[in-house]
Amino acid sequence: MIRLAVTCAAAAVAATATATSTPARACATAGGTLTFDGRPVIVHMPAGATATKPLPLVLNLHGSASDAVQQELFTGMDATADADGFVVAYPQGAIPLDGGFAWNVPGQPLASGAAVPKGAASDVAYLARLVKDLESRYCIDATRVYATGFSGGARMAGQVACDLPATFAAVAPVSGLRFPSPCPSKRPEPVLAFHGTADPVDPYDGHGLPYWTYSVPTAAARWAVHDGCAAKPVSMTNPGFAVTTYTGCKRGSAVELYAVSGEGHEWPGGPAMPKRIVRELGPQSQAVDANTVIWRFFAAHRLAP
Repeated sequence: MIRLAVTCAAAAVAATATATSTPARACATAGGTLTFDGRPVIVHMPAGATATKPLPLVLNLHGSASDAVQQELFTGMDATADADGFVVAYPQGAIPLDGGFAWNVPGQPLASGAAVPKGAASDVAYLARLVKDLESRYCIDATRVYATGFSGGARMAGQVACDLPATFAAVAPVSGLRFPSPCPSKRPEPVLAFHGTADPVDPYDGHGLPYWTYSVPTAAARWAVHDGCAAKPVSMTNPGFAVTTYTGCKRGSAVELYAVSGEGHEWPGGPAMPKRIVRELGPQSQAVDANTVIWRFFAAHRLAP
C-alpha cells in the first residue's frame, strides 16, 4: 500500500480503568501515543470508559509502506470503539519501506518484492509482548483481544492467529487474507475477511506478487479446513457485496468472507480518501461498513477464561 498523503492528529480520549483480576492495581487513565520497544503505538480509549469495567482490545495493523497514524485515519475505527466500548491500538512496523513501514510476516517478502532485512525483529513476538504490555497498563479483558489489519497488516493479523492462538480470540484481515503455512495452532480461529473484487494490489483471484499467488476464496477455504467447518459454504448476495459463510466449524468458530463488488485495495465503509489515493488503490465502497461488521464478529467470540 502506498503511504497516504494526509496528516491527522490522533485524539486521545481520557478514560479511567481498573484491573479485573487485581482490583488494587492502578490502570492508566488516558489513551494517546506511547512508545513500546522503540516503536510508537497509538492507543484510543473509548468515550465513556469507566474505572470498573474491563474492556476488549483490538489491534489495528497498518498496511505496507504506511504507519500507525495513517491507519487510524484510513480505517476510522476510533468512532466504532467509542460507540461499542473497546480499546483500539495502532502499532507500527519496524521495517522502513517507501516512506512508511512494513511488518515482518514470517517467510514472506516485503510488498516491494525485496526480502525482509537480515536481523529484522520478529513481529509475532513483538505483538505478543505488546498485548501483555497493554494489559499491564490498561484494564483489558484478556479473553477479548482481537487483531485486524489492512493489506500487509491483514497478512500479519492472519499470522498471529496461527502463532498466538492463546492471545487473539478472533481476527479480521482486510484486503489481505492469507492462510499461513505452516499454521501451528490447533485452535479453530474465528476469521472474518473483506476484499474488493477490483483490488489492483492484491487481486481477488490471486496471481499477484510473490506473497499473493492463490485467490482470496481459496484462502478462506483453507481457514475453513483448519477450523473444521463444513466443506460447502453458504453464499448470500447483497447490493454491492456478497458474503460466503462456512458453518459447522469446531468449538463455535466461524469463517466469513465479504467480497465487495468493484472495490479496490480499500477499507470498506472507511473515510473518503483523496482522489489521487483512489486512483492508485482503486474505488472505495460504502456498500458495507467493515468496522461495524468486524466489531459484531469480534463480540461474538472470546477465549475460554
